[in-house]
Amino acid sequence: MSYFTDLNWNDWVKDVIDVGIVSYIIYKMILLVRGTRAVQLLKGIFVLVATWAISTWLNLYTLKWLMNQMFTFGVVSVLIIFQPELRRVLEQLGRGKLFARTSSLEKDVVSDQIEGVMRAVQTMASRKVGALIVFERMTGVNELIESGIQMESRITSELLINIFTPNTPLHDGAVIIRGNQIMAAGCYLPLSENPFISKELGTRHRAAIGVSEVSDAVAVIVSEETGQVSLALNGMIVRDIKEESLISKLYEELTPKETGKEQSVFSSFLKRKGGRSDG
Repeated sequence: MSYFTDLNWNDWVKDVIDVGIVSYIIYKMILLVRGTRAVQLLKGIFVLVATWAISTWLNLYTLKWLMNQMFTFGVVSVLIIFQPELRRVLEQLGRGKLFARTSSLEKDVVSDQIEGVMRAVQTMASRKVGALIVFERMTGVNELIESGIQMESRITSELLINIFTPNTPLHDGAVIIRGNQIMAAGCYLPLSENPFISKELGTRHRAAIGVSEVSDAVAVIVSEETGQVSLALNGMIVRDIKEESLISKLYEELTPKETGKEQSVFSSFLKRKGGRSDG
């Protein structure tokens, strides 16, 4: 109690600011790992900590010794296990985006992006033509662009369909989109090593998840077996996503969340397509 009685007004203010900053950082960290495989890893770490606490409380010497040995190398293990998440934190910190989420894309550019891609996706899905389309966001993917054939072409549904037509030179790789341009086609993406991924998913889907793990890119996949459309984001994948849900999610991720103008742009896009908006 003497600590609190000896505090003056300045110390109280500093402590409040200190706790507030730490709390906000923890909150942003939780948002960063939410929806990624890091959540499952954190649950595993929680189980280990709980096991150590129980062994200490019950004086289970052998189990406690084993837990202590594991914690000795815990720091190195955490750095290895959470390498993708730590990399994402450092990237966002380097971009100055850890504490704010914005996008450099204008809404009309995003509208052009999505309109051309959705037309191509619908056509390819109906014909069961496999495709993998990646939208670059804040994290640069130049090394992936350089692995493919440079294009820097305007986004059109006709061009996308042509690229992914079977038995053509570029149909096996990924298309990477930056702004209102197709930067490259036939790109090689890193495959996800997540052991929790369904065994039903093939190389195209694993590549989409992989690029969303190492960057903040958004990937759209068309299955050549079923014609189903999927969306990969933050190391997770939504399979057989419906058209309106896909459009809505792409607008949500590719445009800054500012005002109701985004919803009006989305609604006008659906009207042009003859769809509807649930407002």
